[in-house]
Amino acid sequence: MKYLLFLGLPLLVLDQVTKYLILRNIPYGGEVPVIPGFFSLVHTTNSGAAFGLFQNNNLFFILLAVAAFVVILFLLIRDRINPKARLTVTTKISFGLLAAGILGNLIDRVTRGNVIDFLNFYFHQYAWPAFNVADSCICIAVGLLVLTSFRPPRSAVGPIEPAGRDK
Repeated sequence: MKYLLFLGLPLLVLDQVTKYLILRNIPYGGEVPVIPGFFSLVHTTNSGAAFGLFQNNNLFFILLAVAAFVVILFLLIRDRINPKARLTVTTKISFGLLAAGILGNLIDRVTRGNVIDFLNFYFHQYAWPAFNVADSCICIAVGLLVLTSFRPPRSAVGPIEPAGRDK
């Protein structure tokens, strides 16, 4: 739970503060170049998922976010109660990041009906879809979970026997 409090909560606050600042300072559709030709702050919205997929499915994404957050809480509580269900530190960090991202975008969906996106990276005519701090948290968390899925379980880690030796 400390990862939710000490990692997730500050990132959630950062997400909401940055979105507030965008809403107050950049008109909808506006752009403020930060690094010309590469990075701008923009004010745009998204009622769908990543990259604008599944637009206008706000209720579905609200329910999905609530379910995902409940699963994270369940796994963290189970980790504290059941010594056999110990999560790795990397997994707990991932859950803190996921919680911040899920709640950051959930707050937007519930209060505004869509998600505020404002980070815009591009190069000439090539552009990455605009995103926000919450999206970044979710992507980093998923990346960490994918990377850790390739590690063997802790109980399976032991001395490695040299190949070709008969016992």
